[in-house]
Amino acid sequence: MTANPCEVWFYHLERSPLEAVLPELLEKTLGRGWKALVRGGDPRRIEALDQHLWTWREDSFLPHGLASEPMAERQPVLLTAAEGNPNSGDALFLIDGAEPGDLSGVSRCILLFDGRDDQALAQARGRWSTFKKAGHPVSYWRQGAERGWEKQA
Repeated sequence: MTANPCEVWFYHLERSPLEAVLPELLEKTLGRGWKALVRGGDPRRIEALDQHLWTWREDSFLPHGLASEPMAERQPVLLTAAEGNPNSGDALFLIDGAEPGDLSGVSRCILLFDGRDDQALAQARGRWSTFKKAGHPVSYWRQGAERGWEKQA
């Protein structure tokens, strides 16, 4: 284990879908001066998110690209369904049950899961235990009544 293990934050989606939450979290990540890697398990879902991020809000521009495109390593936000960290992302966003893989070089791993999906809940609970046993600092965030996030653990 390294001197500074990767933080792992669990985001329990209950009131808003991933398509509403992810862009806001990506904006906050970029605001910190970090790069982001979004990893999902389904290439079609990744392509749909790519399209969504271009149009998610009229008054916003969220620079991003797909790992399959040229110069992927230069993207501040990179979307992929594969292992690795081609853009040297500081923050790794895991969606749709994607595997974390090697967290070397990652400052924060953000696992987003759908609170209405029993399988996703069970997987998140299992990963919480695994990350905690491995010595990663873990945090659990839940959507509050006012659309914000409340740290629960």
